[in-house]
Amino acid sequence: MIKDRLRTAYRAVVRIALPTVAVLGLQISVATTASADPAAAAWAKLRMCESSGRYAVNTGNGYFGAYQFDLPTWRSVGGQGRPDQASSREQDYRALYLYRMRGWQPWECAGKLGLREDGDARSKRVPTYEESAYIGGGAPAPVKSTPPAPAPAPPAPPNGGPKPAWPGLVYAYGDCAPALRTFQLRMNAHGYKFQGTGCYYDKTKQAVLDLQRANGIKDSGRLGPKTWKAAWEGKAPR
Repeated sequence: MIKDRLRTAYRAVVRIALPTVAVLGLQISVATTASADPAAAAWAKLRMCESSGRYAVNTGNGYFGAYQFDLPTWRSVGGQGRPDQASSREQDYRALYLYRMRGWQPWECAGKLGLREDGDARSKRVPTYEESAYIGGGAPAPVKSTPPAPAPAPPAPPNGGPKPAWPGLVYAYGDCAPALRTFQLRMNAHGYKFQGTGCYYDKTKQAVLDLQRANGIKDSGRLGPKTWKAAWEGKAPR
């Protein structure tokens, strides 16, 4: 009789314990997959679009460093001094901090690149430097008190003069390539003020359209072989 009573009590305890363990197990599994940060490749694309990946960039437009922080935003996530004078490690950390506070919203380039928010976006969870180390932006940026000089534009050849070979690709909005930098610097000879980022956004599209309209080319806004040739051999935009 005593053994039977013990068996009955044991079975009752097991019936109560197993659902509790199952619920706890579910909670643990959910907690381990609840958060995530963007991949290093996403950060690399963002830096290339924002600053051509240059941590020390300061063009005098009020935005600084690889992630193009303005000073109020930089300070809102604890940044000291100026972003372009901070190390790459510090800029990576503050960028992740901002992402966890506001997601991709502060970066216009994130929308252009179609970057998607992950589990930690807007989580308000302050990161550690160890958590941001995976971003891996590069060596610490040198401290500079003056902005680096932009690359000089190549001299403008006379009408009908030599031009770089057509790269063989038609470029459109959102593209980034060395050939686009060559085109941008060439257009500086026509009064534009490109920094030579090599990325095709609003300013580059406007230059392409201006050039196409000045030379009777269909104003598609795409940089094709006729527009490329016109940049060196055609009429300058008005």
